[in-house]
Amino acid sequence: MGNMVWGAIYGDIIGSYYEVHCTKNYDFELHMESTFTDDTVMTAAVCKAITLNSRPVSYFRLNERALEYAAQYKRFYSNYPNAGYGQMFSEWADEYGFSRRRSYGNGGAMRAIPIGFAYDTLEQTLLQAKASCMYTHNSREAVTGAKAVAAAVWLSRRGKSKNEIKEYIERNFHYDLSVPIAELRERFIFDSRAGYSVPPSIAAFLQSEDYESAVRNAVSFGGDADTMACIAGGIAEAFYGEIPKNIRDFCGLRLDGTIKRVINEFNDKFK
Repeated sequence: MGNMVWGAIYGDIIGSYYEVHCTKNYDFELHMESTFTDDTVMTAAVCKAITLNSRPVSYFRLNERALEYAAQYKRFYSNYPNAGYGQMFSEWADEYGFSRRRSYGNGGAMRAIPIGFAYDTLEQTLLQAKASCMYTHNSREAVTGAKAVAAAVWLSRRGKSKNEIKEYIERNFHYDLSVPIAELRERFIFDSRAGYSVPPSIAAFLQSEDYESAVRNAVSFGGDADTMACIAGGIAEAFYGEIPKNIRDFCGLRLDGTIKRVINEFNDKFK
């Protein structure tokens, strides 16, 4: 499967228009104004950090590893400063040096997809997910979201069933993934907190039939559509392994050469 992280990036692109023009319609159109956002840029930054150094890390070297992720976030932010970042992240990325921020947002989770593809053990996957959050999303809620997403990808890659994935995430991260999509959609509001938006993003995948239905489920909550579709799409690709050609064509036209190159380097290394 040489095609790994594209599922997350295509989800971001498809959801981008509907982050602003929220919809609860499952049959929404792929909109011409769709574009990649900070979700894609930061996913690429994680890919770059892992491509440069994919060695497993011990718990005692987490700070060092966290700094490597943070350095790539700043680098990619400076190359794509107008991709639609949250205010807290922009302030952090613009400052000199490396402070730590306690964001509760879903930004740590949205960029965690590559981690689930790159590491051999679940233990290492979870450690890397934590390290990837330590400078920008240093809160239990945000780290839990990143770990849950990375774990879902790791388990999907290893052929686990949806029931096994659901049970693991519910047991270890205390998310309720049983609520039907239609019920979630009815009561869902726009809120980018990790604890609110990550569980439905995972449920969008669990209650899907293929890649496209996972992304449509996520966008049709009428919430933080690009990020939720990025998460659902990333896990869905790990699980299903296929993305329809019309989606690949539509989204491929909306990416620049640098991002494509970074993702292809990662995919070539870890396929």
